Amino acid sequence: MNDHPAIIFAAAMLFIFGLFSKLSDRSIFTAPMFFVLMGIVVGPLGLNLFSLHINNELIHILTEVTLIIILFIDASTINLKQLIQNKEIPRNLLLIGLPLTMLLGTVVAYFLFPDTNIYLLILMALILSPTDAALGQAVVKSSVVPLKVRRWISVESGFNDGIALPPIFACIALLSLETASTEHHWALFLIQQILFGAVIGAGVGYIGGYLIEKFSKMNYMNHTFQQLASISLAILCFALAEMIHGNGFIAAFTGGLFLGLGTKTQLIKERIQEFGEAEGQMLILFVFLIFSMTMVPIAVEYWDTKAVIYSLLSLTVIRMIPVALSLMRQKINFGTILFIGWFGPRGIASVLYLLIVAKTIGVQGNEYILSIIVLTILLSVFLHGLTAVPFSKWYGKQHN
Repeated sequence: MNDHPAIIFAAAMLFIFGLFSKLSDRSIFTAPMFFVLMGIVVGPLGLNLFSLHINNELIHILTEVTLIIILFIDASTINLKQLIQNKEIPRNLLLIGLPLTMLLGTVVAYFLFPDTNIYLLILMALILSPTDAALGQAVVKSSVVPLKVRRWISVESGFNDGIALPPIFACIALLSLETASTEHHWALFLIQQILFGAVIGAGVGYIGGYLIEKFSKMNYMNHTFQQLASISLAILCFALAEMIHGNGFIAAFTGGLFLGLGTKTQLIKERIQEFGEAEGQMLILFVFLIFSMTMVPIAVEYWDTKAVIYSLLSLTVIRMIPVALSLMRQKINFGTILFIGWFGPRGIASVLYLLIVAKTIGVQGNEYILSIIVLTILLSVFLHGLTAVPFSKWYGKQHN
């Protein structure tokens, strides 16, 4: 199939939206909303101008590259010094709130869909547990929202993608088993994947950051290649880990985290992250376009009352109760807990994990559960996008 028309369309949409991007920053209409809408309009549900298949190799490559860069950049933007200084809230959100969200999501799914494979239900809960600060840019960049609250949301979003990775791949492995006799082999394989991935990522990230720092101070490395380093290091982490049978995605996340330990100068860190964030944003929007053109048309026919109920619960109760429990002993008012709980959107990480699952275990036979994930992401794109600006203004007035 000739993919050139779809590529041209995606590039044109990126350019057109860019012309109005500053207006979007001040409005309730976000970039993900625009790309999702356009994908629906030109896809099989609308004008049917393009017919992309979920197993298209180009889609698979784009998905992997995007996830590698997002994991690396998200981890690299975390300021460990600030995290240590303000560690209690993010730590509770990640070590208490996130596992409780995964657990509650699984329990609710089991009661709603008792006849479904338990590993598939766990996988759904895991995919929908990471939050995405990118869907709430108006929140994390809003000057009216207290800095510490924005930092808490950003740190949680930066870390939870990587924390969710190992159990997600464990579920994928278990769902891929053909016989129970191979379970021991897969357990060892998963341990190897996680351990090798983490070690390679830590090594590449730290050494890469150290070398960038050293050669920049010696005036050997210019600004352009400081920026390019984020992409090269992310790909190095992934490729080296995969070469020795480690998990490349875990390596990318760990590499981004350790990059900050090797790079001490804040200005160099910002240059490294700057390019990766710009390229990452472009890839994210392309993925949202692909998501709405490929997964939404498959999912629509499977949506029923139970699917809608679970999706709404995932965005509210399943997220908010764990957040409240994790922060209940902190000196935080109810409005702040509610604000943090609501702005846990299901965004690009969930989309990327969904596309990887669809490629790995296949869509056939898993349509219903995958359709619920699609619906939850779709609702999140619009509900969180529409409420980001007005809720931020409301919250800012109440707490400034």
